[in-house]
Amino acid sequence: MNRKWLTAIILFFLLTANCLPIFGGHSAVAETGGTEINASTVNVRTGPGLSYSVSGSLAKGDKVTVTGQEGDWLEVQAGDASGWIASWLTSSSSDNAAAQKAVSSVDRLNVRAQPELSASVLTQMNAGDQAELIGETGDWVEVEFRNTRGFVSKQYITATKTSTENPAPAANDVSSFEIAVSALNVRKKADLSSDKIATVHQGEVYSVQSLQGNWVEIRLSADATGWVYAFYGHLSDKSAKSAASAAAETVTVLTAGTNLRSEPSTASGVVSRADAGDQLTVIDKQGDWYQVALPDGQEAFIATWVVTAGETAIAQKTTEKKEASRKAGTLNGLTIVLDPGHGGRDGGTVGVRGTTEKDLTLKTAEALSHYLRSAGAEVIMTRQSDVYVDLRKRVSDGHQVAADAFISIHYDAIADNSVHGFTTYFMHSYQQQLGEYVNAGLEGKLSLDSRGVRNGNYLVLRENQQPAILVELGYLSNFNEERIVTTSQFRDQAALGLYTGIINYFDAQLGQ
Repeated sequence: MNRKWLTAIILFFLLTANCLPIFGGHSAVAETGGTEINASTVNVRTGPGLSYSVSGSLAKGDKVTVTGQEGDWLEVQAGDASGWIASWLTSSSSDNAAAQKAVSSVDRLNVRAQPELSASVLTQMNAGDQAELIGETGDWVEVEFRNTRGFVSKQYITATKTSTENPAPAANDVSSFEIAVSALNVRKKADLSSDKIATVHQGEVYSVQSLQGNWVEIRLSADATGWVYAFYGHLSDKSAKSAASAAAETVTVLTAGTNLRSEPSTASGVVSRADAGDQLTVIDKQGDWYQVALPDGQEAFIATWVVTAGETAIAQKTTEKKEASRKAGTLNGLTIVLDPGHGGRDGGTVGVRGTTEKDLTLKTAEALSHYLRSAGAEVIMTRQSDVYVDLRKRVSDGHQVAADAFISIHYDAIADNSVHGFTTYFMHSYQQQLGEYVNAGLEGKLSLDSRGVRNGNYLVLRENQQPAILVELGYLSNFNEERIVTTSQFRDQAALGLYTGIINYFDAQLGQ
C-alpha cells in the first residue's frame, strides 16, 4: 500500500514539473537568449512599469529572450513563462556600456538607509536630479547619489537607460526637444556640475539652439537658454511652435484681469488684460509662457499657470474682491492662502522618531487658519486632508483668488542630524518683506534658533505672482527638535508666530 502511494506521488511530480512557472524563484533560467540579467535580483512584472504586480523574479546571470518592448521595459520569455522586466537592469550582446539612471520627479526626495519609511534619511534629491540605479526591492529602488548609496520610493522616480551607441544628430537636423521624464534640470553649461537654472517637465517642447556631445541647448524664453541631457527627451525636426500648437490649440483664462505681456516675463510690459473664461489661440510656447493671438490681431504672452489648456476647458471664474475697510490688528478684506506641504502619496520627510512631515504641516496650517479667520481674513487651504496636490495647482489656487499672501508650511530634514532651527524662504523681491515680518514673528514665539530669511528657489515661490513665503519650522532629522515640534504646544506657538508676522506685515502697509 505504501509503495503504491509513493509511486503515485512520484508520477504526480513528473507530470506537473513542466507546469511550474520559470519565474517563480531565483534559480538560473535554462533559456539561452541574447539578453542577460545584470542585477542581483530583478522582478518580473505583469506589465511594462513599476506599478504592475510582480509575477516572479530572475537572478544575476539569467538569460532571457526579448519578445517585445514598450519604452524602457522589455517583454521577455524564458521557457514557457513570460513577463516584463526593466531594460536598465539587463545587458545584451548588442549593448554598449550603458548607465542606468533614476531621475527624481519631485523636490526633496528622501534617500534612506533602508527600504522603509522609518529608516534614517541619508540625503535628498531634487526634481531632475539623476542617480545611478542599482536594483529594486519591493516598492523601493536602490540608488547611488553623489557617493551616497540608499533607497528611494519608486513612485517618485523615472527610470531610464542611457547609451552612447548612437551619435548625436547634427544641430541643423533638429529644431525642437521634447522632455520625456517627469522633471529635468536645466543647467547653465553643458556639464552635470554646472549650476541649475530651471526645471522643465514631461511633454514640454523647446526650441533647440545647439548640440554639444550628449547635451542640448534649449531656449527657455526670449532672453534665456540652458542645457539639458539629451537622453531624457526626444530631438525632432518638428518646430517647437507646431508642437506647442498641437498640444493646446486654445487656452482658457482662469482669473479676471489677467495680464497679457509683451515678453514671456513678469517684468515685461502689460499690453492688455483678459477676463476669466476668455479663450485665446496659442501661437507658440516658450518655457512657462504661451504666446497667444489677441482678438485685435496683436500677439502677447500669458503665463501657463493662469490658464487651462484645451478648447473645452471650463473657466473657473472668481468673484471680484471687495475692498473692505481695515484697521490695524485686523485682516478684514484680505485673502490668505495656506499651503500645508506634501500630502497623499507625497509624505515629505520622515523624522528620526518616525514623524511624517505631511501630518505636521496640515495640523500647523489648521491652527494658523483659526487665528487668521478670527482676525477677519478669508483663508484658502490648498489641501484640507491627506491628499496629493500638484505644486502648480497650489500656486494656481493663489492666483485664482488674487491672494494677498501665500504661506507654504514645511518641516525640514538633512543628513547631518545636528542641524537645527527654523528658516523662512522667499524667491522674488516682492516676497522678501513678508518673509522678514513672518520670521520676526516666529522669533518672538518659538524657543528654536532662527536660521534667518533666505532666498529659496522653490516652485511655489518661483512661479508665484503673489507675496509668498515658505517656512521650515524645524528639523525632523534632529532628535531633540523632532520631539519639540510634534507637540500641540509648539504648533500653537508656531501658528501664533506666523499670525503675528502676517498681522505686522499688513499693518505696515496701512501706513504706506
